[in-house]
Amino acid sequence: MKHVTALPTRGRMPAALLVAAALLAGCAGMPERIAPGTPRSEIESRLGTPSGEYPLADGTRLQYSWLPAGQQVYNLDLDPQARLRRVDQVMELAWFHRIGVDRWTRQDVLLQFGRPAWVERVARFDGDIWTYRFLDATRARQAHIHLDPAGVVRRVMFTDEPVPDDLPDMPE
Repeated sequence: MKHVTALPTRGRMPAALLVAAALLAGCAGMPERIAPGTPRSEIESRLGTPSGEYPLADGTRLQYSWLPAGQQVYNLDLDPQARLRRVDQVMELAWFHRIGVDRWTRQDVLLQFGRPAWVERVARFDGDIWTYRFLDATRARQAHIHLDPAGVVRRVMFTDEPVPDDLPDMPE
């Protein structure tokens, strides 16, 4: 029978405190947990530098994107006094359905969704295709926004994101 010796605990944080500290640290990076009225300086101290910043008619939008690897983009709208007015996680199907085909421009897409995960081109469309990753319920999906050379949205398409079982076998 093998004898197991307990590790010394002197100078070490108990496991429960480590878990609690990790959970609290994780909350600091969760935009949806920031209260309305929070000043910009506190938002940036908790979340870091935004991935995008856009002027609004009545304030500023700070954007925090988890793309390309993640599936969330948070828009934090600030009032003219640079205090948080609202937070929206916009990588959801309903937000993509708001896109005005033949009306929205590249700037509208950036303002709403930020930079895409990928920019692609295909032979059957003259322009860029901006691809965003999102979750539709529990299904990983992609939104493909087709922008013509003038920067106008001409089409929005959706596909399921490939999962490892869907990928072709690679030679070893």
